[in-house]
Amino acid sequence: MSKRIFVLLVVMMVSALLGIIVVQIFWIRSSIEMKEEQFSTSVKFALARVSGNIQKREFRENISKYAPLIDSMQKTKESNVRDFVFQQIDTSRNEIFTFRQSILESNYKSQFSPFESDTVNYKTFLSRKEIQIEKIKFESKDFSDLSPKDRMVKVERLDKYDKLELESIFRNIVSRTPIHDRVSNNEIRMNLDNELIARNIDTKFEFGVFSEELITKVKSDRFVQKKGYTYKVPLFLTDERSDYDLYVSFPEKKAYILSTISWILILSALFIFIIILSFASALYQLIRQKQISEIKTDFINNMTHEFKTPIATINLAIDSIKNPKIIGNPEKVIRYAEMIRQENKRMHAQVENVLRISKLEKNQLDLSKDVINIHDIINEAILHFDLIISDRQGIIEKKFEAKQNEILASKFHMTNVITNILDNAIKYSDDAPKIKIETVNAGNTVIVKITDQGIGMSKNVQRKVFNKFYREQTGNIHNVKGHGLGLSYVKSIVERHQGHVFVEGEKGKGSTFTVKLPII
Repeated sequence: MSKRIFVLLVVMMVSALLGIIVVQIFWIRSSIEMKEEQFSTSVKFALARVSGNIQKREFRENISKYAPLIDSMQKTKESNVRDFVFQQIDTSRNEIFTFRQSILESNYKSQFSPFESDTVNYKTFLSRKEIQIEKIKFESKDFSDLSPKDRMVKVERLDKYDKLELESIFRNIVSRTPIHDRVSNNEIRMNLDNELIARNIDTKFEFGVFSEELITKVKSDRFVQKKGYTYKVPLFLTDERSDYDLYVSFPEKKAYILSTISWILILSALFIFIIILSFASALYQLIRQKQISEIKTDFINNMTHEFKTPIATINLAIDSIKNPKIIGNPEKVIRYAEMIRQENKRMHAQVENVLRISKLEKNQLDLSKDVINIHDIINEAILHFDLIISDRQGIIEKKFEAKQNEILASKFHMTNVITNILDNAIKYSDDAPKIKIETVNAGNTVIVKITDQGIGMSKNVQRKVFNKFYREQTGNIHNVKGHGLGLSYVKSIVERHQGHVFVEGEKGKGSTFTVKLPII
């Protein structure tokens, strides 16, 4: 897959994912707004019912309290002029409150109708109200000569005009009464509870009664007016106006609305998470496969180059042996035969390295473990490089301080681990190799540190150096031959022995490989 097509595919996938997420978020937002509108509508209906219930309750109480008015309405029913007089003694203020309302009822006919023979009857009312207050000495007087039930029966028998007038009279009378005497906190709370539950609204609320934007004594303890969370309804409405407003606040409104669609939100979030996870996984696999494809191509090129030189050397040695002048010389034949053997051994080691990694991935590698001394393993690995170190005039310094140095491990593979690390230290040293090997105990582990003074590596390379097939390079030219399998093999073997391996260092200042293994 070309880089251009790969980038285009990634852009299309990202665009599709973002589109799905945006649509999902828009749908969730629309659902929340719809639920909020339903909540507001239900609350407004509930508050209207609460206001009506309180007003009806007060009317029923007034019927019991102001019985003389009902009698006066019955007595003057047949006359065109209705005169209602009510007198109330206020013991707290030591006052007589006199309320008088005169109503003139007129009937007239009109001939302004579509048909000349028809007439239309009209009834009008002219009303005049008087209120008088005078100071008195308190005298007890009882007007209730009927039971509450009997008074209600008398009210039900009145016509609708008389009922409306009665309500109007009561409203004018009680308008002097303080709000906390007309309605209590418990009544408002119980009415709100009943009306809200009837509309399936089960959330915490606070309330307060206001008069001309000032809060009264009728309020809950924690009432706070907050925009978007508070609703109001007129209380004790008279003549299309009201001196009081009931405010109800829902402090947990947002949480309650979200809880009503919680299962939708959870499912949406779950599906969005699954989509993002699937997309990220697919994108990771695409990028990973592209990297592996490039690494394998690079590996094949390196392997081909590594095999090309030994094969050419072997062919040259064979052609030389065929030469009559050489075949008669036993020393030269032995020399060329040894050259063929060494090159064959080199190719065999490379093939074994690749096969070993393949077996590790398939868990087919034989890891028979025995009790071994880590110092003996290190000394044996150093023997493999004695001649190379001597030829390059380098040194290997040993500092064995670990007192507990026996581990349960595969001698063959653990030797290869130390050998691979030393091989890298030598190959990536431009000058004479200077290597230091230390061992120390830390808790229940033995730590092996192999420090060189080579070219070192950057932090980015340190994170990737144990990846299979990875090799640091300059451009497309590898300065040191290899396949990027040695350190991958080291990491796999150490982890199979319940150990850890990591590298530290700086570019141009050498590297330190640390192997930590559990002791017996």
